[in-house]
Amino acid sequence: MIHLRKASDRGHADHGWLTSWHTFSFANYYDANFMSFSALRVINEDSIQAGQGFGAHPHKDMEILTYVLSGTVEHQDSIGNKERVPAGEFQIMSAGTGIRHSEYNPDRDRQLHLYQIWISPNKTGLTPRYEQRRFDDVQGRQLVLSPDARDGSLKVFQDMTLWRWVLKDHETAEYVAEKGRYIWIQVIRGEVTVNGVKATTSDGLAIRDEINLQLNSSNDSEILLFDLSPA
Repeated sequence: MIHLRKASDRGHADHGWLTSWHTFSFANYYDANFMSFSALRVINEDSIQAGQGFGAHPHKDMEILTYVLSGTVEHQDSIGNKERVPAGEFQIMSAGTGIRHSEYNPDRDRQLHLYQIWISPNKTGLTPRYEQRRFDDVQGRQLVLSPDARDGSLKVFQDMTLWRWVLKDHETAEYVAEKGRYIWIQVIRGEVTVNGVKATTSDGLAIRDEINLQLNSSNDSEILLFDLSPA
């Protein structure tokens, strides 16, 4: 089963300084059919105006991943980290027992565009932590998250992996999932067809009971592929 989550069907909030699209129920947006997908709790696509951002605010017991598409995030938190995360980098934070952080666009004349993704951890009460990493530009698969931080990936406290795929125009690829696993594909840019279902920029694909996934790109494309345990 493959369900196409069209970008235009997501929840939308426009705060002036922030434009946000919500794949799952978030803040004032509620959709009983889109509360989460396995351990995926939030996929927000945010555009933050120059010189604006989120002031210090708390989180607890959540794995929070940020992927910067353009611009730079200035991050500061209550465990002593003050970092800049430029376009192309991933940042993960375990909120654990509790953490406060702020996120700003430090550029005075450029918009910041990012995905923020929340993953429910498989254990609560973790010690808060922070990591960020730039992965080499690749064609094909790049492992971004894994529970054992293998192959240079970032660690996540959940039975899941996250792959970034960069596909060339008219490239064909295959992903073989273990029986019973849930797969979510988020199209970052371009257009891909998965087992006959076409998805374009900012669309998502919720996939269950499919083992062999055939991916075909219609142009240069990038996706995030989440391989998750059953809900």
